[in-house]
Amino acid sequence: MMRYFIDFASGSLIKYGEELCGDNVEFYVDNDMSVAVLSDGLSSGVKANILATLTSTIALTMIKNGLTIEETVETIIQTLPVDAQKNIAYSTFTIVKITDHNKAYIAEFDGPETFFLRRGQIERIHYTETNICGKLVREASIDLKENDVMVFVSDGALYASAGQSLNLNWKWEDIAKHLKINVRDSMSALDIKNNLLGVCDQMYLFEPGDDTTVCVLKAVKPKKVKLFTGPPSHKEDDAKVVHELMNNADIRIVSGGTTSQIVARELGVEVKSSTEIYDKEVPPIAYIQGVDLVTEGVLTLSKTIDRLKSLSKSLDSDIFKAKDGASQMAKLLYSASHIKLLVGRSLNIANAESSFQRDLELRLHVVGELEKILVKLGKIVTVEYY
Repeated sequence: MMRYFIDFASGSLIKYGEELCGDNVEFYVDNDMSVAVLSDGLSSGVKANILATLTSTIALTMIKNGLTIEETVETIIQTLPVDAQKNIAYSTFTIVKITDHNKAYIAEFDGPETFFLRRGQIERIHYTETNICGKLVREASIDLKENDVMVFVSDGALYASAGQSLNLNWKWEDIAKHLKINVRDSMSALDIKNNLLGVCDQMYLFEPGDDTTVCVLKAVKPKKVKLFTGPPSHKEDDAKVVHELMNNADIRIVSGGTTSQIVARELGVEVKSSTEIYDKEVPPIAYIQGVDLVTEGVLTLSKTIDRLKSLSKSLDSDIFKAKDGASQMAKLLYSASHIKLLVGRSLNIANAESSFQRDLELRLHVVGELEKILVKLGKIVTVEYY
């Protein structure tokens, strides 16, 4: 049985006039499981943010470490600070844990029910209800298939409308209908999230009356990407790292002028340069037979990080349509499930007198930042140094 990778994306609209979102999302993935938690704190602003952050952080930590939903809910109740005015400690949550056997476990408290799409159809989830410390928790399990999609939202997504009136034409059933019409197998979790959150923003006339969060999980086939940057410390490792780059990967990326020369030499081919400039801040790409993308080094990596970071702040993924090296790299990395970074630790002597000099420390720092943002985006990342 194939173990599907869980493509994940989430985004929020902050209530108009507030600086902090009263919803919070936490996500964790490794080779054994994926866990996503959405929490909606009481009211909005700072207090709601604290409640939601505590709830989601506690839930994620406990569920991923194998504790039961009963233990998790009890800990949350004992930990949340009590609101001085309303005399309650309250935060909703939706928890989804997916194991390496493609089994999805869902636990919900007081939030909207999860939307589940299979083969373009909405399928209602069959829940059981459990009373835990006075809280009625809905639970369900689903055996996932390829391209199954789960969407869960905070209550700001329901009845979204301008002003104080509720939009009775945007109930749970209407969102389900929207998803059924608009979600296609070709769409990523990011595409689905952007679509639904963008519609909610329009419903609010871009002044949200409540914090609104959308989380999307999609079961997809694993996709492995390898990126090689920087020459190895020892020349005798050149062949070893190029062999690692070319072996057992769906996509291969080479970043750096000296690095590309090493790869071409070991493969017995030439580096073909390009003079086409699509973005004046990003150097042109090059071509090596057998490699999917060849770019300049540290500068392009830095611009790639900027593009990946923008994904969590925007409802538009147009950066994937651009042809510059950084945008192409961001698209390939984001499309991956597993990413292996092959990092050489030799100083780049070729750039010693260049105005764009980048020493080893800068390269390692940039690689570290790239790893962080990829992990934040839900990718499984490993780094090997040479």
